[in-house]
Amino acid sequence: MTGGLIGLILGLLGAWAAYHISARHRATTARGLVDQILSNAHREAETLRRQAAVDAQEEALRNRQALEAEMDETRKALREQERRLEKRGDLLDQRLELLNSKERQLEDAQNRQSEREAAIQARQVEVDRLEVRRTEELQRIGGLARDEARRLLLARVEEELRGEVGDRILRHEAQVRETARERAIEILAVAIQRFAASHTAEITVSTVDIPNDEMKGRIIGREGRNIRAFEKATGVDVIVDDTPGVVIVTGFDSIRREVAKLALERLIQDGRIHPSRIEEIVKDTHDEMDQHIRKLGRDAAREADVVGLNDKILDYLGKLKFRTSYSQNVLRHSIEVAFLTGMMAEEIGLDGALGRRCGLLHDLGKAADHEMEGGHPAVGAELLRRYGEGKEVAHAALGHHDDLRVDAPYTVLVAAADAVSASRPGARRETLEKYVRRLEELESLALGFPGVEQAYAIQAGREVRVMVDSRQLDDASSATLCREIAKSIQAQLTYPGEVKVTVLRETRTVEYAR
Repeated sequence: MTGGLIGLILGLLGAWAAYHISARHRATTARGLVDQILSNAHREAETLRRQAAVDAQEEALRNRQALEAEMDETRKALREQERRLEKRGDLLDQRLELLNSKERQLEDAQNRQSEREAAIQARQVEVDRLEVRRTEELQRIGGLARDEARRLLLARVEEELRGEVGDRILRHEAQVRETARERAIEILAVAIQRFAASHTAEITVSTVDIPNDEMKGRIIGREGRNIRAFEKATGVDVIVDDTPGVVIVTGFDSIRREVAKLALERLIQDGRIHPSRIEEIVKDTHDEMDQHIRKLGRDAAREADVVGLNDKILDYLGKLKFRTSYSQNVLRHSIEVAFLTGMMAEEIGLDGALGRRCGLLHDLGKAADHEMEGGHPAVGAELLRRYGEGKEVAHAALGHHDDLRVDAPYTVLVAAADAVSASRPGARRETLEKYVRRLEELESLALGFPGVEQAYAIQAGREVRVMVDSRQLDDASSATLCREIAKSIQAQLTYPGEVKVTVLRETRTVEYAR
């Protein structure tokens, strides 16, 4: 009995010990599981934090790029607005100068007219007084009748005034010449003011955009066979260098260069680049170019308001789009000459439509002077006569550089408009070095005169402003200096158009109140 009780107690103690051991094991296991869960939670939180930081950086980069793009657009808009304002300011300055010139001319004419009227009135009073006195004297001395005395007096006055009439005729002829010159200058100025055109000097290089640099290898082809086939078919040079995103097409024949550019763009878009496909695309592009040239001729005639042109003339006119003269596009030059000639013709009472026709076609020979013998004036005149244009149009093409006859007024107007168009600022290309050198020459020439303190060439070299020492030069000496500087510039320098010389003399007195 006692042994059973002891066994029961020992069993209970063993069960209790086993229970506590099992509970401790479960607690240890639970704590390990909790630690693992917490570790996983920490890792996930760190991953989420890093991902959030990366997303925030990407969002900030995108916002920065968008802001930079917006700032670039804003800068472009501001620069464009500045260019427009600068151009408008130059135009306003030119108009103000023209108005001031007209006001001065009007004041001078009014002053001359007033002086002439006063002189005529004084002379008439003097003649009346002499006539009365001499009539009375003749009646008193000779006892002549009044009518006979009047006849003798008039004969004597006519004899005395004969020499003065000759002088008046000479003065009148000089005045007519001066008036005609002023009128011609006014007509040219009005025509230039009424017509505003933008000129861009052109070059002999075209660029073709490519989607990626891998396309350069496809354009070159295996061992260069594609690029050789393309250059042979088009007659131009293709330059594939390290410049990203572009391929350069160069050649002095503008039509072939344009055909090559269009053909290369079509090949890149098509994606199939091999010699047979290149020949096919180039041939199709040549056919399309003929239609494009005809369209360019029609558009130019429509812009210049010239109707009834022969289709062959339209073709030659369209080819002028791809011809340059001193880097000035000949088609744009011809359209500008057409407008200027038409406006000047209307100003002097001639046919404006015929003037525009003469101006538009005056350089037509430049589209065919490589096909026919002779200079472009003779070639153009021959083409115009061949395709039914009138004698005024043909003579304008033949004589717009020389042989200017008074009986061919449209030729004279075309020559004037041609000179105006060629000498407009920006119409023809000048190198930066030549441009800077001309400004330096203008300033150094002005600084070489005594009494000059500073000289500045402004408005792209069209004006020189000279500041003189007021202690060395007075107003009269400043006027003389201005004329001498202008004469020196005219004699020593070469420049397009004209250069305005402005001399500034300032007397400044400064005192201090203490």
